[in-house]
Amino acid sequence: MLKTRVIPCLLVSESRLVKTVQFKKPRYVGDPVNAVKIFNDKEVDEIVVLDIDATRSGREPDLDLIGELASECFMPLAYGGGINKLETARRILKLGVEKIILNTAAWKQPALVRDAANEFGSQAVAVSIDVKRKLFGRYEVCVDKASKATGEDPVTYARRMQALGAGEILLNSVQQDGTLAGYDLELISRVASAVNVPVIASGGAGTVEHFREAVQRGGASAVAAGSMFVFHGPHRAVLITYPDRAVLESTLA
Repeated sequence: MLKTRVIPCLLVSESRLVKTVQFKKPRYVGDPVNAVKIFNDKEVDEIVVLDIDATRSGREPDLDLIGELASECFMPLAYGGGINKLETARRILKLGVEKIILNTAAWKQPALVRDAANEFGSQAVAVSIDVKRKLFGRYEVCVDKASKATGEDPVTYARRMQALGAGEILLNSVQQDGTLAGYDLELISRVASAVNVPVIASGGAGTVEHFREAVQRGGASAVAAGSMFVFHGPHRAVLITYPDRAVLESTLA
């Protein structure tokens, strides 16, 4: 296992693997089960799967798909999307998922974070925080697929989620999502320095050097990427890939 986790983040919509740019215009890129099989061959340490439409459409998580993904995964699997009840979290974890990820539900029902951490342990509960950069460098937490502004400062919000029992923060920059232009290092640094739980940087990775910057300059505990692992070349041809482990080890040493 790599000292710093480098995590593929797969987005699903209606059981299809998609990729977005700044949380918009989802592009179909394949079958999520096949992607998991490829990442198995790449010996990836961990994988995140997020259903990006379940919450906004008021739909329950696709337990059949989650079960299939969990049965195929040779690595720990974290799942988020549509989880708004403790019983739903319980059912997902029983399928073999190692960690649930709460986003909109964590803001609307903060007690769910506490209750889930109490029942399953903080190590099984992560909170995903989507952040937009506003005028004059101000940051704001957004929910409902980044369509609703909450007025929350991400540092204050992350501290509150930690206090409720979240064992990890998945920190997403909306503006950087899918751009391959690099992470928002200032955002990562602000949040990572304010909490004691691991912060996974997400949104913008395009090179392994971006991983190094997120860890060494931003203070992230782990890094996640989507477009970098599913697109290849200037025309963004679909190709599921993962950096050579020796390259990752030397870059993140």
